[in-house]
Amino acid sequence: MSKPDNTPAGWLEARLPIISAFRREYVDFAMPRNLTYLWNFGAFATIALALLIVSGIFLALNYTPSVAEAFSSIETIDRHVSSGWLVRAIHMGGVSMLFAALYVHMARSLYYGSYKAPRELLWLTGLGLFILVMIAAFAGYILPWGQMSYWGATVVINAMNAVPMIGPALASWLLGGEGLGSVALHRIYVLHFVTAFSIIGVIVLHVAALHVVGSNNPTGVEPKTSADIVPFHPYYTTKDGLGLCLFLMVYAALIFFAPDLLTLANNYAMANPLVTPGDITPEWYFAPFYAILRAVPSKLGGLILSAGSLAVLFAVPWLDRSPVRSARYRPVLRWALLALFAAFIALGVSGMHKPTGLWLALSRISVAYYYAYFLILLPFLPKVEITRPEPATLRGEGA
Repeated sequence: MSKPDNTPAGWLEARLPIISAFRREYVDFAMPRNLTYLWNFGAFATIALALLIVSGIFLALNYTPSVAEAFSSIETIDRHVSSGWLVRAIHMGGVSMLFAALYVHMARSLYYGSYKAPRELLWLTGLGLFILVMIAAFAGYILPWGQMSYWGATVVINAMNAVPMIGPALASWLLGGEGLGSVALHRIYVLHFVTAFSIIGVIVLHVAALHVVGSNNPTGVEPKTSADIVPFHPYYTTKDGLGLCLFLMVYAALIFFAPDLLTLANNYAMANPLVTPGDITPEWYFAPFYAILRAVPSKLGGLILSAGSLAVLFAVPWLDRSPVRSARYRPVLRWALLALFAAFIALGVSGMHKPTGLWLALSRISVAYYYAYFLILLPFLPKVEITRPEPATLRGEGA
């Protein structure tokens, strides 16, 4: 019979075994031995989100959600609150860093087939997390009440009104009146906070799903023996640590050396409903969806295409029927995926320009390929594609 552990840790473990649970899930947890640095971006996104939440709480202490005072309260934070400019820069930079990490994280999942069985729920919770981040980011973009904040919100409200039946009611509920005013700003402020903290709950579900099915790897082949796996610590804690150092260096460089990239110059002017900007330009992380929205002349059609570009991602685990996960061993899919990534980048660039001439044509071509990839290529490629042989084990595949 083992001797009882009378230390404080032993006393806690006997009543609430969080220490052993932490060791099981974050120290001894089995990981494929061949993960590359592309698997670090989930940790990057988590750190960026943590910094966003902490900095957001400090900003909320000095922010006033009213049309008359919102812009001046932001100016006060920047100019008079001790280190307020730094906290705001961390918050603004964190949004860009979070979206950059999420886009790479999702692209990696598409390339290596991390959405395939048994990881469908992992993919779905990740998409839910991405949509919540988009909502929180858009709500946060409106709060400074600058010119782009106001007119960006106007574009979205007009798009919502184009939705038959539920659109006008939803827009009216969000506005709380006839137009964008203090009531709407206060509701958006609450939406921003509620969504931000809801993200934490979805992250818990996402990580829980990961720890049930385990991580995918570049080959897409499941570990078969103990030689195919390594414990999370120290192998991937050190790898994540190195990656995080580089990630935070880029984060710091963005804040201190390129703050003009964090938002558009027009947003440093107070919102004026009587002066329409020459071109309403979104932040870079919304630009692809804005380009899709403007790709067709119909407001409703653009909204359907833009929303559908996210909705189709939820069907990906069932659209792709190939037994091979990784694009490493699917030569045709690899090129099709690279073209998809190029189309998405083209949409982002087009979204930052006026929808005329070359940019409108590029948007339409990119939208057409985006939908063709998911609705035509992905379901039908497995019927004709000749795949390469997959490795039997992960040995010799070390990162």
